[in-house]
Amino acid sequence: MKKKHLAMILSRLRGFENPKAELEQYRTPGNVAAEMLWLAHSMGEIEGKTIADLGAGTGVLGIGACLLGADKVYAVERDIEALEIAGENAKSLGLEGCMEFIESDVSEFSIKVDTVVMNPPFGAQKPRADRPFLVKAFEVSDVVYSIHLAKEEVRRFIEAFVRDNGFKITHRKTVDFEIPAQFFFHRKKLERIKVDVYRFERLTVDGTPV
Repeated sequence: MKKKHLAMILSRLRGFENPKAELEQYRTPGNVAAEMLWLAHSMGEIEGKTIADLGAGTGVLGIGACLLGADKVYAVERDIEALEIAGENAKSLGLEGCMEFIESDVSEFSIKVDTVVMNPPFGAQKPRADRPFLVKAFEVSDVVYSIHLAKEEVRRFIEAFVRDNGFKITHRKTVDFEIPAQFFFHRKKLERIKVDVYRFERLTVDGTPV
């Protein structure tokens, strides 16, 4: 499968039917999801691996991981409506056997996995909303892929937070992220923002990768 084909499949999945502003429920665009997953796949961290999709929403990242050969994906999501759509999306592609859907706050997930993929809240509605996701990701895996706003203050926070938690940034790629108008405070029909797709890797005591 080519990256462009993966992006097309993911962009056709059902999105949120009742998005919740307080959870910053924005569907991960197919091109952004494909960018992250293709990098992870090229690093040998998807195929045959156990994956956690933290804050899975409607399942875009987890389904993409299954399409690229993941052995098992835990889709962790606190919103049951979104999780049901994720299940239907997986079933529509015959991938329900690859995924386990867990209705839970990410803080309660405790299964060790090979790789984490996630698109955490950007913190627009609740400052620091991405921190519990990063904390949990670093707890359950040595390799984490995540999406964050491409702003200098966010980058400084990410760099410091990752370092303080014994990880390093190995990759960072800036891409366009489209947000369609879906909440009362949106002024434009389609907002385009810049986000960074990161790969984080755990370090040992002496500063070398695990």
